[in-house]
Amino acid sequence: MVGAPVPTPTQIVEIDCRHVWRELTNYMEGDLTPEMRDRVTHHLQGCKHCTAIYDGTRNVVRLLGDEKAIELPQGFSQRL
Repeated sequence: MVGAPVPTPTQIVEIDCRHVWRELTNYMEGDLTPEMRDRVTHHLQGCKHCTAIYDGTRNVVRLLGDEKAIELPQGFSQRL
């Protein structure tokens, strides 16, 4: 029976951009299987569009995690 070759353990199965986008948060948080992490890493190494999305997402997460990035005026919470 002729079909697609079965990947060997050292081959990385390619994934598309949409799949990478769905996995970016898990990738950044380290919540992927080693195989999926390798797939996403491999894709990011060759795709400038996904790399830009990854870098932008990572920067937003860093800004949101920085307590000093957005300082509210004193008394702000009392006025709510």
